[in-house]
Amino acid sequence: MGELFIWTDIDPAHEGDFNQWYDREHMAERAGIPGFNWARRYRAASLEGHQPARRYLALYRTESMGVFGSEPYRKAFTQQTEWSLTNFGRMGNTCRRVMIVSPLAGVGTGAALGLLQLGDLLTAERAAALAAELAQVDGALTVRVLTPDPELSTPLPSEDPAGRVLEPVLLVDATTPEAAAAAVKLAAEKLALAQDKAHIYSLLWDLQSNDLQASR
Repeated sequence: MGELFIWTDIDPAHEGDFNQWYDREHMAERAGIPGFNWARRYRAASLEGHQPARRYLALYRTESMGVFGSEPYRKAFTQQTEWSLTNFGRMGNTCRRVMIVSPLAGVGTGAALGLLQLGDLLTAERAAALAAELAQVDGALTVRVLTPDPELSTPLPSEDPAGRVLEPVLLVDATTPEAAAAAVKLAAEKLALAQDKAHIYSLLWDLQSNDLQASR
């Protein structure tokens, strides 16, 4: 399995149009590509003391990593609409990665997501060993690690290539932002990572590719 991971900020002056673009065009475009399973959008949760690195996160699950080399995906990636090009140009501090998915524990999609930056592959291996423990946190549902593919993870224009780091992340689906925060805080403590590497997001919406097919 693969996941396209888009982690970004947007100028508040353009935030309304940015959200309309995602909700009315971009999510359905990506979820409709053959081989895509679903698309999900998240916004940084409002938790006391929480300062997210980026305000928005979009995830797109594929059947396999091979989907990112397919002709339908290449066409979608290289033939963007004018609305897409405008919003890509407005995005800031963007992290675009094509990720290899390692499902570790649990099932289900939560209303919140905890994200922990792992830094390197060795730490990702250590994080994987914690999966069963993290899944036992009250409200935690699903634990997985995403590892970037260096060749497929080409940057968007708003990412500075000079400071670009390809690092794995730990994701924890949870029922509430507080539960997601508890799980990634525990992981950060166990892995001796700084707490500012943990980020909490609330689910905006989930689009299943099968739903698109059924509506046609």
